[in-house]
Amino acid sequence: MSKVATVALALGFVFVAFSGQCYGASPPLKVGFYQGKCNGTVDVEVIVGGVVKTWFSSDSTITPALLRMQFHDCFVTGCDASLLLDGSNSEKTAVPNLSVRGYGLIDAAKAAVEAICPGVVSCADIISMATRDAVSLSGGGRYIVHTGRRDGTVSLAKNVNLPAPSLSVSNSINAFSKKGLSVVDMVYLLGGHTVGVAHCSFFQDRLYNFQNSGQPDNTMSPSLLFFLRMRCPQNATIDNTANLDQNPLSSSIVDNSYYQQIMLHRGVLQIDQELAQDPSTRDMVTAIAKGVDFSTKFGQAMINLGAVQVLTGTQGQIRKSCRAVNTK
Repeated sequence: MSKVATVALALGFVFVAFSGQCYGASPPLKVGFYQGKCNGTVDVEVIVGGVVKTWFSSDSTITPALLRMQFHDCFVTGCDASLLLDGSNSEKTAVPNLSVRGYGLIDAAKAAVEAICPGVVSCADIISMATRDAVSLSGGGRYIVHTGRRDGTVSLAKNVNLPAPSLSVSNSINAFSKKGLSVVDMVYLLGGHTVGVAHCSFFQDRLYNFQNSGQPDNTMSPSLLFFLRMRCPQNATIDNTANLDQNPLSSSIVDNSYYQQIMLHRGVLQIDQELAQDPSTRDMVTAIAKGVDFSTKFGQAMINLGAVQVLTGTQGQIRKSCRAVNTK
């Protein structure tokens, strides 16, 4: 990693990633936190990576699933794996999280590392490592992952307050800022929409009755409007899906195609299309669409996301099961 400092906000302190390590008032996250902690030479990142590779070989859509999981976890009470906890009123039960998936992969990765070094590797770190590996397998760059997170013990549906797809760019900027993430981070993290799908219910209003106008969103390409209306009939009883990256040759690859599509007015979600039009983000979108360094910048944004409100040192716990708080 270069010696260019990158700033992220965690636990109310500003942490600076410098030469691969995060410094701050609390014990730092760092690259290689688990080196020497698991039977000497065991590399837990290799173990997690092997599990991800196995899952990816049979289901490449695990990449957008894990990207969404990490975002939904980190954006609520920080990157503490609280999203993974089961319970009748846990974060999993909140409406925005009902379609989150990938829990089985995390369980498998946790079981694999527990078999070799029990009680050492946090579920929060496994989410970050697994997401990085899935991104790499989908054609994205292999960015570094700082580790040393610990797991939270509280998971409540009422804490879930995620940015909605219809949120304005300015309100999205504000929401990300509250998590210590910059406008640049926001624009690149939304680039996670280069893979994955959205259900019709999230953008149906843009097709038929945008902002109660009785008309479709006039910023949407006519050809995309025609296609999406075919996928999402007005009175449909099934909630179909559409690729967030409307380039069929690139919809499963982590690259900058998403930005090229939204510049062509082919953004599926409202926030995606507005990103290409709002004065505060459109020049950045244009630069990314025409640039060659998306993987590097996207990786940095993921590193910054992974540093949001982390628990370290003696905070939280290392859960034995990612689905339950330790009872002893």
